Amino acid sequence: MKVEFAPLNIPLARRLQTAAVLQWVLSFLLLAQVCVGILVILIIQNYWFLYIPYLTWLYFDWNTPEQGGRRSNWVRSWTIWRYFKEYFPIHLIKTRDLDPSHNYIFGFHPHGVLVAGAFGNFCTNYSAFQELFPGFTAYLHVLPFWFRCPLFREYLMSSGPVSVSKKSVCHVLNKEEGGNISVIVLGGAEESLDAHPGKFTLFIRQRKGFIKIALTHGAYLVPVFSFGENELFKQVSNPEGSWLRTVQEKLQKIMGFALPLFHARGIFQYNFGLMPYRKPIHTVVGRPIPVQQTQDPSPEQVEELHQTYLEELSKLFEEHKGNYGIPEHETLIFK
Repeated sequence: MKVEFAPLNIPLARRLQTAAVLQWVLSFLLLAQVCVGILVILIIQNYWFLYIPYLTWLYFDWNTPEQGGRRSNWVRSWTIWRYFKEYFPIHLIKTRDLDPSHNYIFGFHPHGVLVAGAFGNFCTNYSAFQELFPGFTAYLHVLPFWFRCPLFREYLMSSGPVSVSKKSVCHVLNKEEGGNISVIVLGGAEESLDAHPGKFTLFIRQRKGFIKIALTHGAYLVPVFSFGENELFKQVSNPEGSWLRTVQEKLQKIMGFALPLFHARGIFQYNFGLMPYRKPIHTVVGRPIPVQQTQDPSPEQVEELHQTYLEELSKLFEEHKGNYGIPEHETLIFK
């Protein structure tokens, strides 16, 4: 295989875009381990004046990810996130106006490998979110595991993510005057194992907890589809039933997160590496589904609203797929 190297005369802006995405990928893959390692070294070297104050503070701060987090407008406004957004680039598209007197649950699809579209649109100040949805605050819910990593949790929360636990989602949706949006990647870690280019498999049929929460809080449901999310990486072939998929699924059940074996391009060449491809991401926000608050919803009510959500998600995909080069015969597959 002939290696295709990046030309030397690439504009500075594109080099900065690559650097921005590289730090994001490395942060996702390595920063949590580095932070834990730093804390271990501090303990081993007995720098008690550093780790004892931090661990004491951590004890009292432990539930913050379930209580709205601790976002930093300064961190969300770092110039590096503008270059991150422009690398792909990432776009946010609104199809309907939202009433800021209501709270909403955005069901984000698909998960992809690293959920770049969700991060770029809802965790930085460089997306069109504030212009398209004035008066709203979006909270991206991620695995609670990430908030159990000392030091790393502080960096993660600064961009705005909060835990995906029921308690955390309820906290966001409890805002009486409305204006809060819970962004939940409904397919979760399991769906990332099916994040192959050209595939549209969503793990959603058994995901009904968000429906019950929406009913109990009267939160409107909004399907969101991020076109291009699955095109950023390739994965080692792992069809269901294969030994690799079996191992991945077992590890996912044990650890709570999946380990897709992905690859794409490199920093200085285009043939292999862990950098995502420069593929555009178009995150389309669909029509809100009105939800009547029901304190104790029945299984039938949950099932009915879940079916309505699936229908609206399918409509959203069908109405917009042609705009982003998806063949007419392609359709969503619900698992």
